Parts: sequence; structure tokens; C-alpha cells
Amino acid sequence: AFYCMSMNSVGEACTDLKREYDQCFNRWFAEKFLKGDRSGDPCTDSFRKYQHCVQKAIKEKDIPIEGVDFMGPNKDKPEG
Repeated sequence: AFYCMSMNSVGEACTDLKREYDQCFNRWFAEKFLKGDRSGDPCTDSFRKYQHCVQKAIKEKDIPIEGVDFMGPNKDKPEG
């Protein structure tokens, strides 16, 4: 079995969406990916809902995110 430590989300309202995505990802990872099935990602919709919720929470809480890379490095930014 694949276990992942569960953490709450940055926005309290987003925690259920995060758990939904985590469960989906863990199920897909254990039952498909580790067995060689790399086709599709059934968790895209739940990830996008969670991502949107987090982005909204960050704006509402006025959390400074300048210079933070959420989904990998920003290749358009000059090194400096």
C-alpha cells in the first residue's frame, strides 16, 4: 500500500479538495502508475479545483508569493 502524510491546505476551505486530490493521486499511483499503466491522469479535474481554491486563498490572505515557483521553474524569468 502507498501511504502519504496528510496535511491541511493553505486555505481551510480547500482542505477537502486537497484530500480528494490526494486520494485520487494515491489510488492512481498505486493501482496504475506503479503497475506500468502510464495512460491518462484521472485526477486532473480534482487538481484544478484544488489549485483554483488555493490561488483564491492566497489572494484573500494576502500571502506574498513573489518569486515562488509552484509548478517547476519559471523559464521566462531571467537569472539574477
